[in-house]
Amino acid sequence: MEDDALAEDLRRAIGELVRAVRTVDAMPPGEAAVLGHLDRSGPQTTADLAHRRGVTHQSAAKSVKELIAGGSVRAEPHADDGRKLLLHLTDTGRTRLQQERTRRATWLNTAIHEALDGDERGQLRDCVPLLDRITARINGA
Repeated sequence: MEDDALAEDLRRAIGELVRAVRTVDAMPPGEAAVLGHLDRSGPQTTADLAHRRGVTHQSAAKSVKELIAGGSVRAEPHADDGRKLLLHLTDTGRTRLQQERTRRATWLNTAIHEALDGDERGQLRDCVPLLDRITARINGA
């Protein structure tokens, strides 16, 4: 039961942290997610993005449409199936994504330095690889 409490406490704390960090986002979460997936995984179809994000095709398509209109994403016919479009991150999209990541990181860094002393920041730093391992396990890696 103690492990169940740890799991629930971790889920709650991480969820609250993610929601708090999102308050400084300048772009809609769907658009940021699409740009992030294209940056990490390279060109993809809208269906691929919807699957990776766990959202409907319509939801992903709405974000993609906005990103194409804003010049953050470009679409070209898929090499293997001309009926599909392959989505690419543009330089504009990469810049927007980096600005969003920088804004989040700066805000979080400020909160960390205001809330934690040096020893606590070291403890938090030591936890990051553990969280990465948990995430990899959940994602099946």
